[in-house]
Amino acid sequence: MPLDLVTIPCLKDNYAFLIHDTATGATAVIDVPESAPIQAVLQSRGWKLTDILITHHHDDHIAGVAALQGATGARVWGARADAHRLPPLDHALTEGDSVTIGAETGTVIDVSGHTIGHIAFHFPESGLVFTADSLMAAGCGRLFEGTPDIMWASLAKLAALPPETLVCSGHEYTTSNIRFALSLEPGNAALISRASKVALAREDVRPTVPSTLSEELATNPFLRAALPELKAAVGMAGSSDAEAFAEIRRRKDRF
Repeated sequence: MPLDLVTIPCLKDNYAFLIHDTATGATAVIDVPESAPIQAVLQSRGWKLTDILITHHHDDHIAGVAALQGATGARVWGARADAHRLPPLDHALTEGDSVTIGAETGTVIDVSGHTIGHIAFHFPESGLVFTADSLMAAGCGRLFEGTPDIMWASLAKLAALPPETLVCSGHEYTTSNIRFALSLEPGNAALISRASKVALAREDVRPTVPSTLSEELATNPFLRAALPELKAAVGMAGSSDAEAFAEIRRRKDRF
């Protein structure tokens, strides 16, 4: 049976995610912007938190870890490379390591770029990948620590996952990301359709994440940086894929 997934709005525009294995009762949260909303969902569903999975050290992803761990006794997992900036870890992880939640085993992917040491968690049997601020809905995170080459390599790893994979990203930035994407590809029919769906979702105050990887491949300019039409749109025809990605990221930073 696939893991149950619950998307939990936190703070102003963050998301945490709960995954639950019905057979064993194991329950994990991915990132803890704040503790109270997560504890409320756990209580309402009668789930006991067993694991806390951290993607990176930014405060809006870890601020609630201490309170939640104290309340539940859950084990804390995070990147070995980021351990000096994270809450105390029970399990320090590197790329390729496994994380078992109940009957399902996930894999750690190094997706450095937004920060160095940022990791994603891929659960292939359930078709889920938790990307936080690396691959985002119609966008990607700012390069606070990594280079464009590093981030492009990270996005390429995620782009190679099965297209039906659900991308569980960390923020409600989709509206502004799509507005930028349309400035580059105003004639992209998939993007125009997505913009309409996102607008309706936000009118109803519904999350626009998770999204499918296939949708990201069709509409996310950062995943599409290798395409000739995107390179032409940003004046980078003939450039390398990473160079075109860098130009798209620079434009988004100024948008």
